[in-house]
Amino acid sequence: MDLQEALWNYRETIVDKWVDYTLSTYLHSEFFKREKDKFSNPTGGTVRDSLSSLFLLLREHKPDTDYQKAVEPLLLLRAVQEFSPSQAVAPLNAVKHITREVLEKDKETKEFVNQLYDFEFAVDLAMLAAFDLYMICRERLYQVRIDEIKTGKDVLTDGKCPSAFLKDISKNI
Repeated sequence: MDLQEALWNYRETIVDKWVDYTLSTYLHSEFFKREKDKFSNPTGGTVRDSLSSLFLLLREHKPDTDYQKAVEPLLLLRAVQEFSPSQAVAPLNAVKHITREVLEKDKETKEFVNQLYDFEFAVDLAMLAAFDLYMICRERLYQVRIDEIKTGKDVLTDGKCPSAFLKDISKNI
């Protein structure tokens, strides 16, 4: 057995722990962890799918890998939620520790812990790609917000219902 085979054999365990850790960063994490149906729990489904795809790319650790495609669904989700940039991308780093922990528990794979340099470097590259993507998403959100303010649509999206807003205006006239 080599490191690639060990990562393949333990992929479900590692991804499950990684998903659990990532979902624990949410306020109502118990629901996200408990509900497995993607339609009832789109947040949990997105996290699971994105991290599963990303783990397969990290396992290969090819230098020209585009990690943005794998992390895009996750970062699009986290960019519109109440996460700071560091909070949004931090769960990606957790896979390093989770992988070490899982491999260290098995006598056959314990020796591979010292060979995780390339895997961990790939995680670092994925985190940088995720941070770039998060910032692009936030810039888009702020641009949409600015456009709403410029066109006056913020009145419709930020306030009361339009009829209540019109009543308030008519009282002031």
